[in-house]
Amino acid sequence: MNNDSHRPEPHNPVTAVPAPDSDGIASQPDRHPPATILAGPRAEKNVALALQGGGAHGAFTWGVLDALIEDGRLGFEAITGASAGAMNGVVMIDGWLKGGPEGAREGLETFWREVSLDGDLGPTQRKVFSGFLGFWANNPVAEFWTRALAPGPYVTNPLNINPLKKALAKQVDFERLRGADTAGVFVSATNVWTGKLAVFEREALTVDHLMASACLPTVFQAVEIDGVPYWDGGYLGNPPLYPLHRGAVTRDILLVQINPVERRETPRTQGEIQDRLNEITFNANLMRELRAIDFVDGLIDEGVLGQGQYRRVLVHRIDGTDALEDYDASSRLDARWRVFQRLRDKGRAAAQAWLGERYDDIGHSCTLDLPAAYQ
Repeated sequence: MNNDSHRPEPHNPVTAVPAPDSDGIASQPDRHPPATILAGPRAEKNVALALQGGGAHGAFTWGVLDALIEDGRLGFEAITGASAGAMNGVVMIDGWLKGGPEGAREGLETFWREVSLDGDLGPTQRKVFSGFLGFWANNPVAEFWTRALAPGPYVTNPLNINPLKKALAKQVDFERLRGADTAGVFVSATNVWTGKLAVFEREALTVDHLMASACLPTVFQAVEIDGVPYWDGGYLGNPPLYPLHRGAVTRDILLVQINPVERRETPRTQGEIQDRLNEITFNANLMRELRAIDFVDGLIDEGVLGQGQYRRVLVHRIDGTDALEDYDASSRLDARWRVFQRLRDKGRAAAQAWLGERYDDIGHSCTLDLPAAYQ
């Protein structure tokens, strides 16, 4: 593999993560696993976590992580995520560094309580956050006036108020996170100028990198990092899987997916159409990476690629589709604490069921039907 083709672009701090080749898969050499894995005393197997973003539905992922940590049999070697998924991962690691597994669970609960509309947001932040979370969604009259009277975040939110930034800066010790000898973290964002994916590693993370990963361009001004503007990472990597091919030794990737791939109904209203377009957009690159993994696995099975250079990736998934069936896409904009609690409980139940059914397969086989996942 020609490493020159994977160097970061000038003025685009993608860090040291190599871009995937034409098939979206990196080969095995030059892997740099963390020296310390997030693992409790009962941990028996390691996985790399891939956490999707999805607004308030990220509370489902909170529940999944809470149950996995409570179970204790899995260690976490690396985490890749976008938007709410990246925040969940960073908050979990920060809590673990403070107080071990229970510290991680407490940190996640504290974060979601803080960013709920029942938390400690001030009046101005609450107003902005309500707009961000779209309580006017699917109201055609409100949508008309919003489009007519709101030319963009540089006018409607001139002070660029973002309550998520306040909550993260208050809770996460980013200096300690960057210097810790712990699990790898990969946070995705979209480079506004180039339209390309940027992936930031834990060693460089600041609160601004997480804000970039969660920057919805219709609500917040682009987040500038080293003079380059970034938008939500979900547009191009939700979550990106390729950093795990180099950033983790484990073959097992556990995907927590909260954006449904299929909906057996035809959207008709403007709000329904936009919701479905968002779901398709935020899943598109994940589907591409799953297709690439399946393609390379097929070449390995056929003997075209040798096991010495390429390895099978064992993909597992905790899928929120069934659990979130009663929550339409616009509900990921609902940030009430009781909604977060319900989503957390659904995530816990899904993780517990998955552990009961699939734990023994970890390290041995891929439990996600890849063709069915992307076709």
